[in-house]
Amino acid sequence: MGGDDGLEWRERQRRAVRAHAEADERARAAEHAAAAELVAWFAAEATRRGLRTTRLTARSYDGRARYRTRLAGWYVDRALTRAVDTDGRFHLLTVPGSVLSRLFGADPRSDPAPLVVGRGGRDGESVALRDLLTRRLDAGDDWG
Repeated sequence: MGGDDGLEWRERQRRAVRAHAEADERARAAEHAAAAELVAWFAAEATRRGLRTTRLTARSYDGRARYRTRLAGWYVDRALTRAVDTDGRFHLLTVPGSVLSRLFGADPRSDPAPLVVGRGGRDGESVALRDLLTRRLDAGDDWG
């Protein structure tokens, strides 16, 4: 392989890696858009059905502390770590532990919802977002 062949090969590899990364980013964006639609649907349907909202709390990363938040909405998992707020945004309710959060409350930001909740987790349990949200709606106010 000559010097020019090596340069051409490296350039082809760079282009292939870039194309793969761009395709991966497009797929991720499409997944986030589809999940965002499901979350917005859930919030609208929960409101339409009159499901009672609750003041959401966040947990520290180590799970030892709970913090108040300014968010109201619906928990969508039994562990109370995932929720949808009344504005139709998905939240993973884990935050770094801090004294300020203990005093003034935590301010978790919204996260892009996954189409499959728990994918890649250590326990191997995953569930489609649509199924999780539908189960929560079907349980009504008796959930929890």
